[in-house]
Amino acid sequence: MTALTLSTAAASGLRADAIVVGVAKGAKGPVVAPGAESVDKAYDGKLASVLETLGASGSEGEATKLPAPSGFKAPVILAVGLGAVPEKDQAFDAEVLRRAAGVAARALAGSKKAAFALPLESAGDAGAIAEGAILGAYSFDAYKGIADNAKDAKDAKDAKAKKGAKDTKGPLAEAALLGGKPRDKAYKAAVERALAVAEELNRARDLINTPPNDLYPEAFAAVAQAAGKEHGIKVQVLDEKALTKGGYGGILGVGAGSAAPPRLVKLSYTSAKAKKHLAFVGKGITYDSGGISLKPAGHNETMKCDMSGAAAVFAAVVAAARLGLEVNVTGWLALAENMPSGSATRPGDVLRMYSGKTVEVLNTDAEGRLVLADALTKASEDKPDAIVDVATLTGAMVLALGDRTFGIMANDDAFRTSIHEIADEVGEPSWPMPMPEHLRKGMDSPTADIANMGERMGGGLVAGLFLKEFVGEGITWAHLDIAGPAFHEGAPFGYTPKGGTGSAVRTLVRLAERTAAGDLG
Repeated sequence: MTALTLSTAAASGLRADAIVVGVAKGAKGPVVAPGAESVDKAYDGKLASVLETLGASGSEGEATKLPAPSGFKAPVILAVGLGAVPEKDQAFDAEVLRRAAGVAARALAGSKKAAFALPLESAGDAGAIAEGAILGAYSFDAYKGIADNAKDAKDAKDAKAKKGAKDTKGPLAEAALLGGKPRDKAYKAAVERALAVAEELNRARDLINTPPNDLYPEAFAAVAQAAGKEHGIKVQVLDEKALTKGGYGGILGVGAGSAAPPRLVKLSYTSAKAKKHLAFVGKGITYDSGGISLKPAGHNETMKCDMSGAAAVFAAVVAAARLGLEVNVTGWLALAENMPSGSATRPGDVLRMYSGKTVEVLNTDAEGRLVLADALTKASEDKPDAIVDVATLTGAMVLALGDRTFGIMANDDAFRTSIHEIADEVGEPSWPMPMPEHLRKGMDSPTADIANMGERMGGGLVAGLFLKEFVGEGITWAHLDIAGPAFHEGAPFGYTPKGGTGSAVRTLVRLAERTAAGDLG
């Protein structure tokens, strides 16, 4: 993990591999951003023109390296684009700083230390830069490199030779935030918060990126148990016997075709000063083949990411514990592997859910809503003040909102609006979605209480209406469909890597913080 420090040192005298400065996009060309004044002065005030000569414009996502001025102990200056110059009397947005720091951290992979001389006017800015740097430095290399248990030195040497140029660079080791105030409590708290949230988000990314042969329901439950011991979180795991005894027909039905049996994991973080209780429920399909309703070729390769909702919930609960938030947070991980086999649930089968309702399964690839239904019913028994479920639930939501924005549905308009505002605040694109009641009729079944499929058009909204059926009466609830942003298959951008993203972690953590502060009623 990348270490974070606050520094009052001058950029010229700091020993580092690079000094990171910001450059904005002005009306007449690039403009050097606040924080880089001393660096610009060392270029005789011509840093912007030098960068323009090198092709930089100040656009977001740009990264331009140039030799450091004479007298600097760091050999390289890295200029990262911040986008448009803010309007008069306005500062750079926190998300702009996060993304710029992420770009810099990615560009400096393999470096021991970088000094960030980005615009830093408040503790909030320090937190944003710190968060962006840690998230941008992320890489998943667990399955690359030389085996630790090489038989002998010769095996290790041969393996290294074969590996050769394929060596991957490690993450940036240390990020020093210039202009920070090491003795200021607000600055220290902002950086410590960024460290806790970003590290847990990166842990969620690790889980999402782990191959399904190594991350099956029992293995995921073991990770949760280990984290519980480390951070004082009570963890309860229901195995297949307990699920059968308890009548969890949805989770059992989805997991019936796999040799790796399902699990329902409860993580309980409690605070003696808590006045509110939040429940987070995560879809944890550790691999989704579609079951008997098998996915077509080309749609299976990334289905290890179908547990991204459970990963987000897990990370958020651990982050809440690390931050010592004065709110009780319960996380529910509904874990199963959806596979086709002779024992798998078939289209046309009827499952009796934990709630007692019966569901006719018309499509076994609409499995996430089945495991979530059982977990939502169980979570409702604790009578929390609010429940939020997170799931890579529907391709329809991706079609509606694209691959960077998650949808929000809720049984309370004010709560939906609050989550939308929170997501925007932390830099996670989202959009409020409706739940038209007329779509409910499409799930009527002649055989059971409800079918797991309805009208094809508006499928993401239909899924939300299905889940609503299993939320306890009188409980405020929201559903986050993160199918689009949970797994990024393109080139990295900002602080977002290729692969698992950790979508919704920061929204859940900020929701817990605002609830602890009494800002959500």
